[in-house]
Amino acid sequence: MTKQDCALRPTPDESQVGESPTDVYSRMTSTPLRLEKATPHDVPAMTAVWFAAFQEDAELTRLWPDTPGVRKWWDNANSHDLAHKPFQHYVKVVDPSVTGKDGRPRLAAYAKWDMSMPDERGRRYPPWADDAPGDECDAFFEREERERKRVMGDQRHYYLDTLATHPDYQRRGCGSMLVKWGCDVADRDGVAAYLDASKAGALLYNRHGFVDESLPDAGDVASMSRAYEWGIIF
Repeated sequence: MTKQDCALRPTPDESQVGESPTDVYSRMTSTPLRLEKATPHDVPAMTAVWFAAFQEDAELTRLWPDTPGVRKWWDNANSHDLAHKPFQHYVKVVDPSVTGKDGRPRLAAYAKWDMSMPDERGRRYPPWADDAPGDECDAFFEREERERKRVMGDQRHYYLDTLATHPDYQRRGCGSMLVKWGCDVADRDGVAAYLDASKAGALLYNRHGFVDESLPDAGDVASMSRAYEWGIIF
């Protein structure tokens, strides 16, 4: 479930050995935007960015309507995963030149990278909010999980679970920074990567080595895999 923007960044060179992926991409970007690990303090801002990013997506707004109950559900879901799922990594892009409502640099985009396999992860999300169509939400994720299994099988891989960019920051490289962070961690660890996205957003992921593995009748959903690329070091 991703909302993309696009811009490529260069790959790390040997001078960056010892830097974390977060440090590398914060330094490489030519914009004032900065890549950081997200914390529990970022949860309300992440929820706000999610709704802003997907406000024009008819399917997602039907499954997760913008109501106080669903916003609270997103807050609780991400807070729980940050606290209890160390194999899930939340990464954010912030704009230090703008102060958000919480008095901190404005959160422009975020991603959730899941380094677990589905059988290790357990249930992907908590029980649905009362004002969300639970059966349809279940069907949505069951379809995603079937596609992931079909494409990746039992091959170890990292999964881009969520990527959302606020409309104010789209086409400024936020999505590329967040995708590249996870891809380079996957390369460092010697594993593949997988995501599902809209066909319209596939170009961004193509630029990072993802290939569309969708079936002919997949509709607007692109099931995309990326092979491990050796030689990435930090």
